[in-house]
Amino acid sequence: MSISWGDFQAVVQLSAGLNVAILSFVDISLPAIKERRRVFVKARQELDIHRKNPHMRTDAQKESHANAIDDVDRRLFDLWRETSAFESIEDSLIKSTGVFGFFGAVLSIGLLWYSALHYNEDISFTGELLTVLSFFSLLAAFLINFVTASKASQYTKRCNTLRDHMRVKL
Repeated sequence: MSISWGDFQAVVQLSAGLNVAILSFVDISLPAIKERRRVFVKARQELDIHRKNPHMRTDAQKESHANAIDDVDRRLFDLWRETSAFESIEDSLIKSTGVFGFFGAVLSIGLLWYSALHYNEDISFTGELLTVLSFFSLLAAFLINFVTASKASQYTKRCNTLRDHMRVKL
């Protein structure tokens, strides 16, 4: 049994709608990325405030406090180094989301236009394959965006844990 483009048009419409919507998926990960960057700046500021703690009066207190500050400073630097390596990947992942979204949107809209012109004709294997490909571009863009936001959130959580450690121990 063959399927006509008209019978398949609802699937193509769904693909087109979702692929146009995917172009806004970048907005999903941007808040997580901005939050990660803001938290790191805040952690650095808080560490500088703790460094100048005027309540340390004796030399032993000052030395113990300086050692604790140095330990947190090293941990914050190591975390920053790890996240800065991810930042270049993060930027390329965001661009990839846009590329997949744009590719899928153009492909889906093209298929929608084609299906309207050839409504009563049988759909070819190539047509089915292109429709499936448009859904894969949607899935790829979503997964890339999800992974980017998830990784940014993990780094934010680790930095916030370090900030909590500073508040309690310093």
